[in-house]
Amino acid sequence: MATRKKRSALRAAFQGDPGAFSHKAAMDLLGPEVVVEPRQRFEDVFTALRDGAADAAVIPIENTLHGSVHENYDHLLQFDFRIVAETNVRIVHNLIAVPGVRFKDVKRVFSHPVALNQCLDFFKANPQIQREPFYDTAGSVKMVMSEGLQDAAAIASAVSADIYGAKILKRSIEDDRQNFTRFFLLRRPDQPPLVLNEQGKKGWKTSLVFTIRNQPGSLFKALSAFALRELSMIKIESRPLRGKPWEYLFYVDFLGNTQDERVQRALSHLQELADLLRVLGCYRV
Repeated sequence: MATRKKRSALRAAFQGDPGAFSHKAAMDLLGPEVVVEPRQRFEDVFTALRDGAADAAVIPIENTLHGSVHENYDHLLQFDFRIVAETNVRIVHNLIAVPGVRFKDVKRVFSHPVALNQCLDFFKANPQIQREPFYDTAGSVKMVMSEGLQDAAAIASAVSADIYGAKILKRSIEDDRQNFTRFFLLRRPDQPPLVLNEQGKKGWKTSLVFTIRNQPGSLFKALSAFALRELSMIKIESRPLRGKPWEYLFYVDFLGNTQDERVQRALSHLQELADLLRVLGCYRV
């Protein structure tokens, strides 16, 4: 009997160290067998996909508390990739230390500045503990463990504690439990479609970017392309247009599939008004 050939695991690039929340997003999107390709900077994640060092890239695009990741919006325009899926990860911050270290021993806590700022109530309740900014949440656990710090801890995911053999001293110390980060899965246009687990997803979302001339009413006219066709626009983000002071790029998410006739008409309408229009991706939600 012939045996089915096992599909090789995909390599996914993300910013941070193994155990970062982007690592969790990669597993949610591509399965637990995904091969991780950690990178230090967001730009390095994009270049890894461009150069073939990764089969996909996983990037955070916005957080419910911190807002949009503006750098990645800029990279989406710079690199010719496609958004093929998205996922939302619940951000749970845990206080993590070297095994044997007790909570009363902790005098310093390392983590990414955003994570530290999302745990202000914890630091207010424990003024004896000093905040120490670090480049990455999981990286702070890795550092605390590698240096065997006895007076310090890190704030990161539970997965990072498992990966580096650390101990969770306190769980879920974030200020707001409604803390989610939205992640995009990116692929190059020349790559074949992925078979993704999209159970429970019934609709479609399209993401695009456009520019228009700085004239009275121009943005209103552009957005009417969606309103006239009763397309639900769920996000709009403006970014400065480099080289043209006080002009902007507009990133838009709306509900709809680019194969639908009314979506095609909306895009054709917008194309007539825009100086630049690029569809960044159409994916299940």
